Amino acid sequence: MTPSSHPVVRTSAGPVRGERRGDSVRFLGLPYAQPPVGELRFAAPVPPVPWTEVREATAYGPTAQRRPLFEVTTIPEPSIPGDGTLNLNVFTPDAAPGAALPVLVWIHGGGFLAGSAASPWYDGAAFNRDGIVVVTIGYRLGIEGFLHLSDAPDNRGVLDWIAALEWVQENIAAFGGDPRKVTVAGQSAGGGAVQTLLATPGARGLFRGAISMSGAVMSPQERETAEAVSRLFTARTGLAATAAALRGRTEDELLALRDQLTAPGPDRDALPMLALAPFADGKLIPQAVPDALAHGGAGTDIPLLAGSTTHEFNAIPHPGATHTDLRALLTGLGLGEEGIRRFLDLYEAPTEADPAALMGQAVTDATFRAPALRLAEGRARASAPTWLYEFGWTGTVLPGLAYHCTDLPFAFDLLDAPGVAAALGDTAPQLLADAMHGAWVSFVRDLDPGRHWPPYTTGGRATMLFGAEARVDEDPLRAVREIWQG
Repeated sequence: MTPSSHPVVRTSAGPVRGERRGDSVRFLGLPYAQPPVGELRFAAPVPPVPWTEVREATAYGPTAQRRPLFEVTTIPEPSIPGDGTLNLNVFTPDAAPGAALPVLVWIHGGGFLAGSAASPWYDGAAFNRDGIVVVTIGYRLGIEGFLHLSDAPDNRGVLDWIAALEWVQENIAAFGGDPRKVTVAGQSAGGGAVQTLLATPGARGLFRGAISMSGAVMSPQERETAEAVSRLFTARTGLAATAAALRGRTEDELLALRDQLTAPGPDRDALPMLALAPFADGKLIPQAVPDALAHGGAGTDIPLLAGSTTHEFNAIPHPGATHTDLRALLTGLGLGEEGIRRFLDLYEAPTEADPAALMGQAVTDATFRAPALRLAEGRARASAPTWLYEFGWTGTVLPGLAYHCTDLPFAFDLLDAPGVAAALGDTAPQLLADAMHGAWVSFVRDLDPGRHWPPYTTGGRATMLFGAEARVDEDPLRAVREIWQG
């Protein structure tokens, strides 16, 4: 790396010029594959065409997201036009090649339909300060990334993640990183991506550690489910679920088709909430990810740090919800009469909460908290190194709710990033960010979040609680586990 305000690094495809910021350097919009357009639109990623002239890497590259799912999102998620969406960003300390620093590869969330690697909440400066190289990646979303097409590779978004990780293996040493010390991490859909990669044989050897924050996967996610989604796509749009039928569609047309597929309705309600998402195709992903991780032993040699927030989706409104609606939801989420009774005993009697609030908690538990517990339990039985956390700190914007995404500025130690005060208020404690970010740094560096946080076992069930303070309790989520797992 040349010692200047705009240092140059030579990658396997060609030289790139970054931008120095204090004691770190960032390289933005680096292509790890060719633009997925034309004949490559629904194909597996193809390595970029090499170049010889120095390529400017001081601005974020195009995003697969063309518009957010919602008008207002917790995380600032820029949409950047352009074809070259298979790009990544490298944030590195001011270190020479060969420094062999640990590497954090970040996969953004957004329900596999949206999200942006260009978010200021994913800036790697604080990790750089602590001696870690950060890579944030973009990947194909929605129809282009995950709809099962009869004439195209399945799980194209997963193939993108693998291609980005292969780029890291080939190039990160030139940016001061160690390809043998890669941790893959993500939140929400990105956390589900991490779990998927753990269960994907084609990703073996590309990372040594994993962090899944509020990870969510399609459930159920057998091939039959993906095929049912494709049939619904055809029934609703009148188009064949094939690359041949879709390749010539404009971006706006594909977004409109996605909206048709995902719109509410009885036929849509019969399918998983995450209908366009990684699925067990029987080849790239041999079996359903929850089964592979909990029962099949996949990824048991890779240390995992996982958890969720206490009230992930509680802020989603359920106007006019009744107790009958709540019971129907709980039944639909898989609870029998005993599970419903326990759920109501845990949440309703102590708080006298209204049915709408309890519906949000039910979705939170079923989608995030219970699956994280199930994952930790399965890995503990296999003696796989696992650390479990729950983030429960609540800000002043939505009082009393530790909701989806609010843990991210603490993990990245970016409490002053754009949009954080709007999401959390102005009382976010730096001491909590120090604790959470410090644990993430320790895990990426040492594959252990620190001596004050023991692994999760079926004996102790130690769980880190990030609240007004950071402390470890034994089995604090027992009631949640017993409701959803019996």
